[in-house]
Amino acid sequence: MPEPKNLLIASVSGLRGLVGNGLDPIVAGRFIAAYAAGLDRPGSVVVGHDARLSHHLFEQAVNASLMASGLDVLAVGPIATPTLGRYVRTTGSVGGIQISASHNPKEYNGLKFFQPEGMVLSPELGKAMLERFENHQARWASLPELGSLIKVEQADEDHIAAVCALVDSDLIAARKFRVLLDGCHGGGGPTLEKLLQRLGCQVLGIGTKPDGIYDHTPEPTAANLTRIARLMSGAGDFDLGLILDPDADRLALLDHDGSFIGEEYTLVLAAAQRLRHGGPPGPLVANLSTSAMIDAVAKAHGRQVIRTPVGEFHVVQALREHAGIIGGEGNGGVIDPRVGWVRDSLMGAALVLEALAQSEPNTTLAQLASPWPRLIMVKDKIDLPPGGASVAREALETIANELAEELPTAKLDLRDGLHARLDDQTWFHLRASNTEPIVRILLEAPTEQSANQLRQSASRRILKAIGA
Repeated sequence: MPEPKNLLIASVSGLRGLVGNGLDPIVAGRFIAAYAAGLDRPGSVVVGHDARLSHHLFEQAVNASLMASGLDVLAVGPIATPTLGRYVRTTGSVGGIQISASHNPKEYNGLKFFQPEGMVLSPELGKAMLERFENHQARWASLPELGSLIKVEQADEDHIAAVCALVDSDLIAARKFRVLLDGCHGGGGPTLEKLLQRLGCQVLGIGTKPDGIYDHTPEPTAANLTRIARLMSGAGDFDLGLILDPDADRLALLDHDGSFIGEEYTLVLAAAQRLRHGGPPGPLVANLSTSAMIDAVAKAHGRQVIRTPVGEFHVVQALREHAGIIGGEGNGGVIDPRVGWVRDSLMGAALVLEALAQSEPNTTLAQLASPWPRLIMVKDKIDLPPGGASVAREALETIANELAEELPTAKLDLRDGLHARLDDQTWFHLRASNTEPIVRILLEAPTEQSANQLRQSASRRILKAIGA
């Protein structure tokens, strides 16, 4: 049986890798030292984890490296990533670290880093941290300056209270919604369960024990949720299902009968509810790979959508720069500036529940989503030869030039690969991966036939441009 490959992805976004085959406590400690060396003042750093099985050994390495760098550690234990981000800001900490591999399988772990404002690192800060890591830079403290370890209980209380204050909690409670919650045995399951209970929901919790023993592949996709869908369909007494990934920055939705509403609808329904009663002026913000349904929501409320390159920081930056009212990503991530600067499953869930509570009794999620165009999204990839990523990036410029001549009405965007919007409901996004020899294809169209034709056309263009 072949040995698993050595896999470590160290990037401006942080660290992620295969435990024992690239990612180990020594590497983690070095990366933490590089992060700590970039902090401009002493203070505390919030440290949490998504409860995956290997969190114990990395938690000790992270804490030791921070304290050896002269920083106090606020150890919050298993926690949702949005909760950790908010806690960094509300405690006045100098930074934060979530030990998490997000939706990756149990064999993986990683580190996600935060700024004092409670948002992830900018590409510039991430690049500087990566350079310090590669150059083995650290700023170790002398004995009198060593940091302390401070264990924190119930760090999620402020987050729960903030969300409850922003929705009609009494109206939601009056409906006594029956909710199936899949916490994916991660750090956010217990917090979302507490929030739902405070909103008066009757909750059946599956995987709400934060122990990292997954019942299914962690990414909340339709293919990974078939058992839960069957459970809901057979029981017949739920109003909806809320599905988390381990660190709870993504929220997928199941309708009352177990049918997969999906991740793309999370932002759509949350944004529509946020705008339902007006609110302050300001645009919506979404990345280039997010469904065009969000444009339909914005148009219905007289708003603009600002599109950004893929990456949570870019969405947050645009929200801050343009005083955006709500934003996020189509992978189930909702960012509400009133709460924090991280994709927030708690706020997403509360807005969806409020939307149901303000609808007629027995309204289903499918009916709630019916005003918005149901589009077909396709995600694919094309394998490249080793070292082919640079060739692919040049190829995308070639394709852009061809499209500009063939389709002069197409809106082209080269900030993040090649994004081409052909009309209000049809677009494709081609991106050369920074970590694998592949080109990712994401696209959307009104029908399966048109989506498949667009996929084939995009694939042919790439293969032709790279000379394959």
